[in-house]
Amino acid sequence: MIGKIFHFIANRAASLFMKLLFGYSSRIYVVGCEHLNRAGGFLLASNHISHFDPLIISSVLRRKIDWMAMAEFFPVPGLGHFLRAVDAFPAARDRADRKTIRTAIERLKNGRIVGVFPEGGIRDGARSLLEGASLRAGASTLAHMAGVPIVPCVILGSDRLYAKRSWLPLRRTPVWIAFGQPISHFPELEKSVARARIEQELTNAFQQIYAELRHKFQLTADDLPHAPRERMRSHPKNPRRRLHRATATAVDFAMCASMNLLQSRHRLNGQSAEEMERYVAECEKLTPHEYYAAREDVDLARAIENGNGATVTWRSPIKTKFSPNNMARVDFFPCARGKTAPTVIMLHALVSATHIGYRRWAARFNELGWNACFVHLPYHYSRVPRGHWNGELAITADLIRNAEGLRQGVIELRQLIGALRELGCREFGILGTSYGGWIGALLAMVERDLRFVALMAPIVNVEHAIWQNPGTAFMRRELRRAKIAPELVARHFHLSSPSHNLPVCDPTRVLFVSGDFDLIARPADIDAIQQKWRGSELLRVPQGHFGYRMMRETFTRLKDRGL
Repeated sequence: MIGKIFHFIANRAASLFMKLLFGYSSRIYVVGCEHLNRAGGFLLASNHISHFDPLIISSVLRRKIDWMAMAEFFPVPGLGHFLRAVDAFPAARDRADRKTIRTAIERLKNGRIVGVFPEGGIRDGARSLLEGASLRAGASTLAHMAGVPIVPCVILGSDRLYAKRSWLPLRRTPVWIAFGQPISHFPELEKSVARARIEQELTNAFQQIYAELRHKFQLTADDLPHAPRERMRSHPKNPRRRLHRATATAVDFAMCASMNLLQSRHRLNGQSAEEMERYVAECEKLTPHEYYAAREDVDLARAIENGNGATVTWRSPIKTKFSPNNMARVDFFPCARGKTAPTVIMLHALVSATHIGYRRWAARFNELGWNACFVHLPYHYSRVPRGHWNGELAITADLIRNAEGLRQGVIELRQLIGALRELGCREFGILGTSYGGWIGALLAMVERDLRFVALMAPIVNVEHAIWQNPGTAFMRRELRRAKIAPELVARHFHLSSPSHNLPVCDPTRVLFVSGDFDLIARPADIDAIQQKWRGSELLRVPQGHFGYRMMRETFTRLKDRGL
């Protein structure tokens, strides 16, 4: 009787302790809990990236899990008593233990949950089943012998708890857990066939759940499993880096405040929600190639050929209510090789302060035998309506105008590229910053013939840009006042959000450049799209969203790559 009371108290205390501990240290995201809402016994099979895994997984389930733990833990004083008190039982890693198998089968048939790690130990990288490593046969054998299903589980992020800094107050390290649909034990099949089928189904489930987690939460390379020793390494404090971070943060916040001040001049009307609904409904029918189709209603090639070589203007294919914005303009900086030389198209940032710096970089490209084009993007420079600031109208709470501005920019670039092709140019490069990087990424979704696409701090996660970005606080207030819901806006992401699409150009030609301290184009978002656009390259620079170091390092990297 005393033993049962101790056992009950130990389980309750352990459960409460784990919930408090990981509630303090972690921010746990759980997907697929509905697959656990079943009576009776089943086998819970999870990948294994840290010693915290069984504790964290147990803390999010209502039912208790009897974990199959390494036999080496049980002789350890204190630890062995704790493991037995919470109904864990020992398993040898190097051989099949009949006693372990009998214990597991008995508990499964008694309607309990038994937790196993089919990898046989902590695994990351190529050794992990998430990256294609083979499973051990134990899980399929147990499920078939006990006649119970297997529920696959994938856990990510728990390995970062090895780092001491992850336990500091308010850090709350994110951990992601997903449960898949139960896999049958296939009683209708022969033993060997059934076990092989279970292993195949389980392997596929792990791969699918892993991919879904990465996509749903836009996970970065740092979020994915690393070796415990790598996580334990302490990074020396760098006073200069801390100063850079503080300076970058201050500059970013100051610029965000200025952007909100400009946006406060532009309010939505009472019909904005209905107008947005109609616009999105029409756009949902279109593919990116249809939405950004370049119209051939101007003889731009002749205008370039007959121009003075410095500036070319033409009527934009999209007409707005602001007449200065209806004229597209490009400033040309030719090299000595003539119009057939490769051409870099430079796309400036939102509310870019001056074009002087771009002229200097154009000269650097000229020295390398490249022509350069500085494009006046919608609502910037020569296209600013009277009474407005440079770029003020490009991003406001008027999401329809924002989208049409992006569309206008992409279509004009496609017209420009088409005209230059007619004149004999066969190679093009894109150099875009922030807003210009956003347009450059959208261009890569519809243009194949690009020698390089260098995107510096591009806006790639439109959901964050609208609903979380510190530079769009006033915009969010207006959208909520107009009752424009995030779900409505998201219906346009297949056209306007690079993170929701893939490039049609060769991804190996894409270079993403991320600022370590960027508050607007978050490093995590750029990491995520770089992972999605497989083969692309990522360059990290110690600056915020606003700064000049990024351009220097990007140009250097392009030279090293041979452009």
